[in-house]
Amino acid sequence: MPHTPEPDEDGLDAVPPPQPVFHVEQALLGALLLDPHRQDDVSGITADSFSTAAHAALYAAINTLPRPDPAEHAKNTKWLDHVLTTALEEARGLTATYLHTLIQVCPWPRHAPAYARMVEAEHARRRLLTAAEHLVHTVHDAGIPLPVQTVLAEADALAAVVDDIANRFPPRSGVLPRTPAPPPDLAPDYTEAVEEEQLLLATATAHPDDIDAVRWLVPDDLAVPLHAGLWQCLTTLARRGEPIDPVTVLWEAQQRGLLDDGSEPGEVLRMLAEPAGSVGHWAERALQRSLLATAKHTGRRIEAYAGDPANTPFQLVVGARRALADIAAVRTRWQHATGTTPPQQRRPAPAIRAGPPTTTAAHSARPTRATR
Repeated sequence: MPHTPEPDEDGLDAVPPPQPVFHVEQALLGALLLDPHRQDDVSGITADSFSTAAHAALYAAINTLPRPDPAEHAKNTKWLDHVLTTALEEARGLTATYLHTLIQVCPWPRHAPAYARMVEAEHARRRLLTAAEHLVHTVHDAGIPLPVQTVLAEADALAAVVDDIANRFPPRSGVLPRTPAPPPDLAPDYTEAVEEEQLLLATATAHPDDIDAVRWLVPDDLAVPLHAGLWQCLTTLARRGEPIDPVTVLWEAQQRGLLDDGSEPGEVLRMLAEPAGSVGHWAERALQRSLLATAKHTGRRIEAYAGDPANTPFQLVVGARRALADIAAVRTRWQHATGTTPPQQRRPAPAIRAGPPTTTAAHSARPTRATR
């Protein structure tokens, strides 16, 4: 198939080599231009499913205009001229030459349904990538007045996209995305996290009776590995009903090997001897930070999966659902901590039918908690 410059709103300037879906779109459009009646065989896509403005405009024009008489269409280009005139309203760079090129590069017009399914799959991948990028962007937006509620709403929107893709591409095999998940980042407010976690540990050591009230906080919620280990020491001592003070916590830390990384016992004692505020306040702050960090890492995982065109739509669904399970787990603990239920976006029922099966759901695996 010869390379054809990608048309856009500004003209038919040459662009870097297009992705495979560009050629698939050309084949589909060529089939519909050559045999307009094949529109009856194409479903599951709209103009928004195409990767370029020119292709979207052409598909919209093809579906808007009345179909020509087959005999007349075979004799002249009248209908093609109408398609071009209509499409030019949205994509000024289109030419009659490009429409004829589309017809020429279409291998088999009868394969239009297969081409449409490929276009639909690629569009699903782009939708998932966009939703994941929105989630990550929201986590980074420091100007949001209600960060947890807003981030959870974006997570719900992402989950709705995943559900829609699953409806369009039913499972056939339990294959996970081949793409490795990105490593977790340090929290952007890491210094603040360190200070607040130290206050949490010191205040819990000074007021051990308050530890039971924050059972929703788990060691993995803390950003610093040493702090996570010390919190586990505190909760273990509290559960056993043993005495708690800086010395007993330090001894428990030694028994667990927490000082093997070079942490100075004297520094640990000093940190545990400087309480301030309340255990509940610092615990909630740590949990909020954990929720936002989990959402960010989930978004980045799904970005990585959706950014790999080798992943099939249902591979994306399996990987995305496993990643979203991490947010669901910390979300439940957040609700217990705050006594409120953040509003969830209602997931709209998918409007387009599911096509031929492409892959199968994998058994749920234990989700991996994002660490910092």
